Amino acid sequence: MDDQACPRCKTTKYRNPSLKLMVNVCGHTLCESCVDLLFLKGSGACPECMVPLRRNNFRVQLFEDPMVEKEVDIRRRILRDYNKREEDFESLEEYNDYLEEIEDIVYNLCNNIEIIETNKRIEAYKRDNREVIQRNKTRVGRDEHALEEMLELERVQEEARKKELEELENEHKKKKARDKQALIEELMYSGKDAAQIVTEFAEKAEKQRAEEKQLPPPKPANEFSTGIKFGQTADPTLLPVPKSEEGPLFVYEPLIAVTDGPDPPETSDIESMGYTSHIRSETPQENAGGFTSALACERALQEALQGLYYTPNAGVPAGGI
Repeated sequence: MDDQACPRCKTTKYRNPSLKLMVNVCGHTLCESCVDLLFLKGSGACPECMVPLRRNNFRVQLFEDPMVEKEVDIRRRILRDYNKREEDFESLEEYNDYLEEIEDIVYNLCNNIEIIETNKRIEAYKRDNREVIQRNKTRVGRDEHALEEMLELERVQEEARKKELEELENEHKKKKARDKQALIEELMYSGKDAAQIVTEFAEKAEKQRAEEKQLPPPKPANEFSTGIKFGQTADPTLLPVPKSEEGPLFVYEPLIAVTDGPDPPETSDIESMGYTSHIRSETPQENAGGFTSALACERALQEALQGLYYTPNAGVPAGGI
C-alpha cells in the first residue's frame, strides 16, 4: 500500500480507496487533489525533482510503477518521429542499428542520462529527416483510418446481429404467451377431455422446439472478421497470407547429424543400462520445465562421444596442400 500513496499529501489507497494518482513526463506521481492545488496559480513544478510541469501533461496512472508510465510516455513521443519502417533501409543491419538507436534514446531519457545531448540528437534527426517523417506520418494516418473504418463496419454488423437476436427472442416470448393463452381458451371452451387437450399442446410444443433446434444454414461468408471483403484491394499488411495450391508451405525434414563418433544409446536404454545410477534426480521445478535426468545424461553422452572418429587429414590428398 505504501507504493500507492501520494508523495505530497501522503494519502494512501488504504485511507482513501477513491484516490486517483496522476503522473507527468518526469515520472513522479501526485494525487488529483494535489495536482489541482499545484496549478491553482497557473504554473507549478514537481515537488520531487522540481521540473517545470504543465497541467495538460498529467494523466491518470495506469501502471503501479511510475517508471513504466514514464517509459510509455517517452516511447510514444519518440516513435512519433522515429517512424521509419524496414523497407526504408537498404539492409536489415541498418534497420537493426536504427532500432538500437531508438532504444538508446529511450533509455537515456528514462534514466536522466545525457538529457541535453539526447534532445539535441533528436532535434538533429528531425531536421535531417523531415520529409521522411512527414511521409510516414501520412502513411500511418491512412492505415489507421482504414483500420478504423473496418472496425466501425464490424461494430455495426455486431450491433445488427444483436438486434436481430433480440427480435427473435421477443418473438419467441410472444409466441409462448399466445400458445399459453390458446391452451387456456381451449380448456375453457372446448368440450374435449382436459388431459387430451394438454397432451396435444405438449406434443405440438415439443415439435416446435425440435424445429427451432435445427439451425438455419449459415450465410455465405464474403468478408474477413476485420471487415475486409474477399478480393478487396487494401493495405497488403492487412490482407491474409495467400494459400499455395501446389502443396503445403513447409515440409519438415528431420535433421541428420554428423557426429564423427559412435552412436549414443537410445533414450529408452539410458535408465535400463544404468547410465543414470550416479546422476541426481531432477527437481520438481526441472521436471515441470520438461527436463529429466535421462535427458541430461543423453546430452552428456552425445557430447562425450562426438568427434571420436574425427581425422583432421581426412579427404586431403597425399603430400598435403
